[in-house]
Amino acid sequence: MWQRLWHGVRDYAIITVGVVMSAIAARAFLVPNQVVGGGITGISIMANTLFDVPVGLFILALNVPLFILGWRTLGGLKFALRTIYATTLLAVSIDLLADYLPTITHDPLLYSLYGGLLDGVGVGLVLRAGGTTGGTDIIARILERRIGVAPGRSILFMDVAVLVGAFVLYGPDKTLYALLVAFVVTRTIDATLAAGKGSRQLFIITSQAEVIIREVFSRLGRGVTVIDGKGGYTRRPRTILVVAVARNELGIIKALVTDSDPQAFVIVGEALEILGEGFTHPSVLPNSPVPLASASETLPLAEEDWPPSG
Repeated sequence: MWQRLWHGVRDYAIITVGVVMSAIAARAFLVPNQVVGGGITGISIMANTLFDVPVGLFILALNVPLFILGWRTLGGLKFALRTIYATTLLAVSIDLLADYLPTITHDPLLYSLYGGLLDGVGVGLVLRAGGTTGGTDIIARILERRIGVAPGRSILFMDVAVLVGAFVLYGPDKTLYALLVAFVVTRTIDATLAAGKGSRQLFIITSQAEVIIREVFSRLGRGVTVIDGKGGYTRRPRTILVVAVARNELGIIKALVTDSDPQAFVIVGEALEILGEGFTHPSVLPNSPVPLASASETLPLAEEDWPPSG
């Protein structure tokens, strides 16, 4: 119970930090310079220019139907509460900061880069904590859950439609800088979501497969997949081991492979995300921990070979 309560408090704290960062980006960089970053916020900035409507209030009004869609599609009451909290806080923060936060710069390159970077980190933190800031974020989460599209990429496509309106209202210069902001935001969102989740996959071609399997399991608790291969030049049978490890475990597995078989041929690749035991479970949100596999489920060794010697 206490652990669940702690996770909830932590997630809301992360959402709060992310929302405040996005609000600062909007108020200090984007809104005063009439830079439409896309989505509901971009529409609200244009409405503010045309009708002098408060940006935060307009954001909140447009998000009401999206709340309903997100609640019915993405996780019920828990998701709805986090999204309502994040969106309301964002709307209130943008309007309240108007009287206290000065415009930091009017240089187009600076407000585009730093506004986009700050907004991207903020939105990424909110998404990592299981919420959204409303608007196109909800649609992005739906697309991610249904067809596996990265949130940053789908948000970029949706922002293009908003930028067409910005072109008509503000002209080409503002629109070009808005495109730069959209690019920075989407890349930063994806980087923030991937931070700390990067894993490595290894293909190990070795003559000491059993020894390496024992060492990987005993020292890392990771499973190993064995593939029977054949050398292209020698035509001799070769054993290929496939192992997925966390980024901070890469040095350990490289050392144990070298110690077990100095002649082993190792290919190391980057895996953006791994679904399954010991990593991220496909049926839960990103970053949800899953227990490591047990010995009977993971280690393909005969009973007499376990435990490893030494």
